[in-house]
Amino acid sequence: MSQPTTLAGWLAHLEARNVDAIVLGLERVRVVADRLMPLPAFPVVTVGGTNGKGSVCACLEAMLDAAGYRVGCYTSPHLLRYNERVRIAGNEASDADLCRALAAVEAARGATPLTYFEQGTLAALWLFQEAGIDVAVLEVGLGGRLDAVNLWDADCAVVSSVDLDHQAFLGDTRELIGFEKAGIYRGGRPAICGDANPPASLLDHAAAIGADLLRLGPDIRVETGKGVGENGWACRVREAAFPALPRPAMPGLHQLGNAACAVAALHTLRERLPVPMQSIRAGIAAARQPGRFQVIGQAPLRILDVAHNPHAARALAASFADLAPTGQIHAVFAMLADKDVDGVIDPIASRIACWHVAGLSGPRGLSGAALGEYLAARSLKYQVYPDVAGAWQAACRLAGPADTIAAFGSFHTVAEVMAAISSSTNPHG
Repeated sequence: MSQPTTLAGWLAHLEARNVDAIVLGLERVRVVADRLMPLPAFPVVTVGGTNGKGSVCACLEAMLDAAGYRVGCYTSPHLLRYNERVRIAGNEASDADLCRALAAVEAARGATPLTYFEQGTLAALWLFQEAGIDVAVLEVGLGGRLDAVNLWDADCAVVSSVDLDHQAFLGDTRELIGFEKAGIYRGGRPAICGDANPPASLLDHAAAIGADLLRLGPDIRVETGKGVGENGWACRVREAAFPALPRPAMPGLHQLGNAACAVAALHTLRERLPVPMQSIRAGIAAARQPGRFQVIGQAPLRILDVAHNPHAARALAASFADLAPTGQIHAVFAMLADKDVDGVIDPIASRIACWHVAGLSGPRGLSGAALGEYLAARSLKYQVYPDVAGAWQAACRLAGPADTIAAFGSFHTVAEVMAAISSSTNPHG
């Protein structure tokens, strides 16, 4: 069988080949990696967590870039283009480079089966090595201990938060999930925990392997209010002070914790990767994460957020609470069937005046009608639409200038809104 010649062809080939989209374990990917490339000579920062890991990666990449390092950053999932997952020196990998990398992995794979994510992860690292990067920032796809990214020993590992998500693979308690997340820590190396109330399983694992654990709160402190400037904040990592930091462009008080974890990670690597204070400040100010309370328009205020689990929904509700109390909030809402729909609706329901719901395509998608049943059970006002684009367009027609429209529930929800806006001549979608 001839190999695909386009990136779209490669992705379709990988999707068709993998009936099981998620298969955890490192044995198969290790076999292929050993054939494909040597161990990385550059420092590796691995970032996991239920929520916040993408924001930590964005801060790390931006601060290191501001310091002049050539950074390879691997994240997932993507919103509009697969290329978003693989960035080298601030630029998305080209279709041609991704095709070359996927073909190199395919040649090394032989008869060893790899999932879509595993092959993409190996392709990203292959490109990073070819590009001669100075440092890699790798975002865990799912869990940590058995995720393909965990094949490489992190010089510093960050767990941004621990909460319920992907319970079918990681377990249905924070203790079980915490153990899986802590699997990215390495003995004798820095381990950052951004969860203010970490499960005992994470703490116990870090202690058992002898990791140098730094926790948000006891070891990493966020300071706001009097003495640090009205619009600024400060961070302390043990005895080291990082004063007069700018507020992250990504809104929400929780983003200060994410940025502090990134600062702490760089502090632990300061001998190999020194980053001056001005680069830390510039990076925090420059870091962006599409789809994280992303404001894309005014009058009505239009917001995109990939919140898809209870922890993220609580953060979204807190962000709504910070908005000026004008008008109503219209939700454009769609979710995957294997997510905790109740846990996403409940923290935010009291703030939503009207729900515009739709189904998501694919085997994991929840239908609009099924989603409506969750809302009907709570006597919430809603309307079902054939697709997310239709729900967004209806919300834009019905919302007044003082209202807010928020699209959330899944990466897919935000991606479909983005696609609808990009294909529309109407700036409101």
